[in-house]
Amino acid sequence: MLAAFRDWWGYASPADDSIRASVERLIADPATDFLLGAVDDRSPAEGVVQLRYRHSVWTGSDDAWLEDLFVRESARGTGLGRALTEFAFSCSRRRGCARIQLDVNAGNAPAKALYESLGFSAWSESLGADTLFMTRNLQDVRAAAHS
Repeated sequence: MLAAFRDWWGYASPADDSIRASVERLIADPATDFLLGAVDDRSPAEGVVQLRYRHSVWTGSDDAWLEDLFVRESARGTGLGRALTEFAFSCSRRRGCARIQLDVNAGNAPAKALYESLGFSAWSESLGADTLFMTRNLQDVRAAAHS
C-alpha cells in the first residue's frame, strides 16, 4: 500500500525493496501501528494508516503521529479514509495519547478537507497563530534510498 502511495505522488523512490524493509522494521517497533481497511469484508486492503507514537514533555503522555494515510483511487469517496482516521483516534486513545498530529500537503485539498472535518487544525490557541510543520533534509533521502 505504501508503494501505491509513492506511485500516486509520482515519485520514483524509495524502491519497493526499501519500502518493504522499512515497513518490516516499523512493524517490529512497538511505537508503530499499521492500520489497514477495505470498503467491505470481501475486498483486499484498499487503505492504510501508518501511526507512530512518541512521548511528549508538554502533555506528559504519548502523542500519536498520523504518518501516512492512503486510500486507493477506486475506494475514494466511500468513507474509508474517514473510517481509518477515526480508527487511528481510537487506537491512540487506547494507548493513552493526549493528542494526534499530522502534516498534510497544502495542495492536497481533499485530504486537507477530510482532516479539517475530523477536527484537525493548524491553529494554535496558546500561540495565537498557525502551527507549521517544517523539514530540513540532513542527507539526500532519495539517493540514500538507492544505496
